[in-house]
Parts: sequence; C-alpha cells; structure tokens
Amino acid sequence: MRRIADLYPGEAKTDARDAQVIADAARTMPHTLRTIELADETVAELEMIVGFDDDLVTESTRTKNRLRGLLTQIHPSLERVLGPRLDHPAVLTLLERFGSPAHIRRAGRRRLVALLRPKAPRMAERLVEDIFAALDEQTVVVPGTDAAALIIPSLVSSLRSVLDQRKLLAARIEELLEAHPLSQVLTSMPGIGVRTCARILIDVGDGSSFASAGHLAAYAGLAPVTRTSGSSIRGEHRSRRGNKQLKRAFYLAAFASLSQPESRAYYDRKRREGKHHVAALVSLARRRIDVLFAMLRDGTFYQAPTTATA
Repeated sequence: MRRIADLYPGEAKTDARDAQVIADAARTMPHTLRTIELADETVAELEMIVGFDDDLVTESTRTKNRLRGLLTQIHPSLERVLGPRLDHPAVLTLLERFGSPAHIRRAGRRRLVALLRPKAPRMAERLVEDIFAALDEQTVVVPGTDAAALIIPSLVSSLRSVLDQRKLLAARIEELLEAHPLSQVLTSMPGIGVRTCARILIDVGDGSSFASAGHLAAYAGLAPVTRTSGSSIRGEHRSRRGNKQLKRAFYLAAFASLSQPESRAYYDRKRREGKHHVAALVSLARRRIDVLFAMLRDGTFYQAPTTATA
C-alpha cells in the first residue's frame, strides 16, 4: 500500500488519506490486495507462540555469538572444540561449572568425565580428551581471562534458560498442531517439521487465499524476478521481497529434504546446470511449493514421484 500511495498526490500520512488510497486501490486494482480472514483459535495461538519462539531464537543466537567471541578472545583452541557444541547440555554444564581454561584444567580429566557422562554418555570421554588437547595448544594466559571466567557462566545460564523455554514452546506447538486438520498433510512432506508446519499454517493456511502456486511463491519471495532494459540487459534474479519468515521456512524445509532421493536428484541436476548451492536450493524450494499447494488444495498427503516422472 505504501508503493501504491506514492501514485497519489501529496505526502501527508493521515487516516483519511490512507482510507482513500485503500478504497481506490480496492476499486481499481483488486488484484493487488489479499483477503484477510479471521484466524481460528488454534492458528491465532500458534502465531503468538511462534512469534515468541522467533524472539527466543534471536536471543539464543546473540548469546551464543557472545560466548564464542569470549572463548575466541581468551582461548581460540578451546573455542574450536566447544563453540560448535553450545547447544549440547554437556557443554553448557561444563562452562557453567568451570568458566575458564584454568578452572577446566584444575578439575582434571576424571572429574570432567564424571560430570559430563550423565549428559553425554557416548561422547563424554572423547569430548574431555579433545578439551585437554585444545588446552595444551596454548601456554599463554590472555589478559582479561579472569573477567571472562565471571561472564561466561552467566551467559551460559541465560542460554540454558532460553533453550529450556524453546523446549516448552515446542511441546505446546506440537499439541496445537495435533488439533489442526492440515498439520498431518503438511508434515507428510519431507523436510517439514513442527516449526515449519506452524509457520506455513500461520502465513498460508489452507492456501485458498492464493490463486495458484505461482502466487504463493511470489508471496514467499521465491518466484524469480525478470529485469529487462530494452534489449541490452535481461535476466532473472532472486526476489528481495516477499514474506521473509515464510521464505526462510520453505528454504530450510528444502535443505532438510535433501536426504530424500527425489529432492537430492533435483538439487544435483540444478548444480550440474551451473547453479550454486543457494540458487539450487531456492529452485528446489520453488518446485516444492507446487507440490505443497496441490496438497493443500486437495487435502492429500505427500506422494513421492515415481522413477518415470522424477
């Protein structure tokens, strides 16, 4: 509507002018507007919980980055071992109890294995060996290490709280999805999990608001945009518009589906055509929207394509 408003004279931002622009657009350009329907109670609750979960994801990422930055600052080798595993309860327990390389070393191998084994039965001994190998790679104590030892346990405690909240929200999201008639249809498609299913139900619903799969792809920002200038410049580019949260959900679902033979075959074909990784995944996500739209329209479960049609 802001782009449409630029076609009208004046720059005032008033309710009266906005109402006139909306009414005139509905009269002369109805194809530019989407029908807004009242959501049922399940979708409304999903929207609120998923929105809060998105905020928790942002907070979790910020805290992890802060932790990894501190570890890199005082002991890069230790960060290479622990940084990628900050989601693991064993690593959180270790850093919450021993916040500095010196404290970890003083605890000793046997005590650390006993501490971590309840949280990581299979990897406790291997993780401890990797930690001590990393500790041996650095012999200098970086200035500020003592201060980091006070900050790291506090950050880990905050991160654990955020992750626990996400677990509670995930359980509630699953309960809400079980009560929704379309959840089983959506999750039957490879790559669509609980949170992706919730995002699709919030933004797409049963798909009746979209005239075709192409309209849904354009709304999600996955339809290619053609840009031409006379006959000298032409080509298709990725859209920078659309619903970014829905676009991310479709993209991650496509990435998760690469373990399926049909998705992997399509992705590999796009790579052989010269597309890089992201472009090939976007193409796969766009192709899956056609299938998803048909599933929502007909209320049918996902069926893998046969060898003849793959």
